[in-house]
Amino acid sequence: MTFNDIFKSSFLENAASVSILDMLLAMVLAFALGMFIFLIYKKTFSGVMYSSGFGVTLVALTMITTLVILAVTSNVVLSLGMVGALSIVRFRAAIKEPLDIAYLFWAIAVGIVLAAGLIPLAVIGSVLIGVFLLLFVNRKSHVNPYIVVIECVDGESEKRAVEYLKKQASRFSVKSKTVRKGSVELNAEIRLKDENTDFVNALADLEGVNNAVLVSYNGDYMG
Repeated sequence: MTFNDIFKSSFLENAASVSILDMLLAMVLAFALGMFIFLIYKKTFSGVMYSSGFGVTLVALTMITTLVILAVTSNVVLSLGMVGALSIVRFRAAIKEPLDIAYLFWAIAVGIVLAAGLIPLAVIGSVLIGVFLLLFVNRKSHVNPYIVVIECVDGESEKRAVEYLKKQASRFSVKSKTVRKGSVELNAEIRLKDENTDFVNALADLEGVNNAVLVSYNGDYMG
């Protein structure tokens, strides 16, 4: 192989298939939209522990997807090899929140659309998705649900506690009940009539009630 063969190689010819300006524009837009996705994720996060690493991953994933699709669209042979290479990749990271899957697919979709040259679709689509998430993800109910945990000494004290709760709450629903010798534990979901929680003090003072606990409840169970 001579130097002329090297310079005539198709590998070097493919380097000019995507212009430098197009590459820079696509990567800058991918970074900008990735940051937009990251900010929406940060704004709408409602889990227990916020992970800044996942937000950075969304930005990186948008840029990496754009980079890969730019390479694939420039060479059909490379696209086939890329499919084969990516098919052996296995991810083991656990997704803690179902909504995180939507953010991952959003970042990937933006990267694909940008690399395809559909810039208006990527920008307008991202804005619409962001507005939708802002409106509906953190939408709060006008009446917040609570869980009340009551420990009573017998069935009679349990009935008195339940009757009292039904009068204080606009909605009462039993979730679980545990009975032991000399002890009855009741878990119930309630909807308060107002934000006043002083009724818990009176509930704990009822005859036969050992203790009462009020916990904020978002409607999700951990299985």
